Amino acid sequence: MIMIPRCAALAFALALALSACGGGGDEQAGGAPPPPELGVIKAQPANVPLQKDLVGRLAAYRSADVRARVPGVLQRRVYAEGSDVSEGQVLFQIDPSQMQAEVGQAQASLASAEANYANARAAADRARRLAPEKFISRSDLDNALAAERSGSAAVKQAEAALANARINLGYATVRSPINGRAGKQQVTEGALVGQGTATLLTTVDQIDQLYVNFSLSVSELEQIRRAQAGQTQGETQVQVVLPDGTVYQRPGVMDFSGDVVDPATGAIALRARIPNPDKTLLPGTYVTLKATLGNQANAFLVPQAALQRDAGGSYVLVVGADGKVARKGVTADRSQGGNWVISSGLAAGDQVVVSGIQRAVPGEAAKATPWQPEGAKGKPEAAAPAAK
Repeated sequence: MIMIPRCAALAFALALALSACGGGGDEQAGGAPPPPELGVIKAQPANVPLQKDLVGRLAAYRSADVRARVPGVLQRRVYAEGSDVSEGQVLFQIDPSQMQAEVGQAQASLASAEANYANARAAADRARRLAPEKFISRSDLDNALAAERSGSAAVKQAEAALANARINLGYATVRSPINGRAGKQQVTEGALVGQGTATLLTTVDQIDQLYVNFSLSVSELEQIRRAQAGQTQGETQVQVVLPDGTVYQRPGVMDFSGDVVDPATGAIALRARIPNPDKTLLPGTYVTLKATLGNQANAFLVPQAALQRDAGGSYVLVVGADGKVARKGVTADRSQGGNWVISSGLAAGDQVVVSGIQRAVPGEAAKATPWQPEGAKGKPEAAAPAAK
């Protein structure tokens, strides 16, 4: 029988105890970790406004070129440049001397024609009385009647010439054709204007309301028409964002849509009308437009962080009723605000993963918790909901 020293036996027992403790620790460390916590929203279909951010340029509602319609020397400018003028207000005065002389000449011609007509009419009346008695020949009667008709025509011609001369005299006083804001004087006093061509004197722009011109590509227009199919669309609203980023308080409405595609740009011209009673907006300014082009039915809004893309296309991750993560392919039409508009691929009630996506593995279990936007943590009532 082999005898083991007491100290060796104690050392062996201590080693067995340490080995047992170490084995228990490895088993505990090898246990399954808890499922990852993911922030989700519940997707709900809704009628989503069809909104587009576009770039347009403001233009005057009406713009009239004021031109010299008769030849003459420009005597003076009556209006203040850059001021508001009313329809019919005098803007310029052209030297009327030549036109006044032409009026006088036309009046003299009319008087001469009237005198000749009076003589011809008297001769014709006399011929009518003598013809039945055979005191004049038939030829003399015909000549007298022809002279009367010619005299009457000459009077009408002279009256027309006088009217034309008076119209030209009126054009010597240049008036505003519309209400609006008169621009810079284009010709100085003393210059000969209206000689051969109608000289541009200034321009009057009506700006109490403005047009804003913009365009849409054919693909965007077709997308909008598909989304609007079968729906009754109301008036298209347009909101103007000024160059400094401020939103103009008065919305406008779209009033024109072209039917021809510009071959140079592949786009269709559109136009909206913007009220401008304070005249704070000015023609020629480039602005950003937020156009609401109707509503898209049964669409989903999901935060931009939820949408993923790879070689297979666009998709989102959802937490199913079984508590496991699944991938769903979706069709993302466009971004709108901080969301993506999803037209297909989602179902009502789907729990779409927004935060913690890097920890989500399709087919693995996960814990779904309501998602809150950045800065809204701790304030559940401030969380942005999905489309309702």
